[in-house]
Amino acid sequence: MKRFRFSLDKLLELRQYYEREAELALAKAMGELQEIQNRLQKLAEDRAAAAQERFKPGRTVAQIQATDMYILRLDKTKEALLEAAARAELLVAEKRQAFIEASRDRKVLDKLKKKRHKEYKYQLSLEEIKTVDDISSGSRARKHTVDGDAST
Repeated sequence: MKRFRFSLDKLLELRQYYEREAELALAKAMGELQEIQNRLQKLAEDRAAAAQERFKPGRTVAQIQATDMYILRLDKTKEALLEAAARAELLVAEKRQAFIEASRDRKVLDKLKKKRHKEYKYQLSLEEIKTVDDISSGSRARKHTVDGDAST
């Protein structure tokens, strides 16, 4: 009996490759988004610390002004990071959709391969049954002819 061979194996391998590439692109986009969120968190902590520092006793007017300028710079940086986060979220959604489509395409071929393999196993079992039937009916016929030859 010949071995099972799926005629679309090359296409399945290609789809698996595309799925893996889409998964890596999604992971990269999610990593970039997480990095931006981490920077926003650090920025918020720095701003809170600067706000507490602003009016501590014994600070000069120049120190207070410097702290105010620092807080303003942190706010501008926060705005830029929020815009970057919004772009990154859009990119993550786009990459997620691409991954879902690549995964769906691969799963279709996987299911087809499983179906064809099941059909192959079924045909194999039918051939085995036929072979066993041929062997058993052949042995009966030989036994019958041997018994028939002995009686003549």
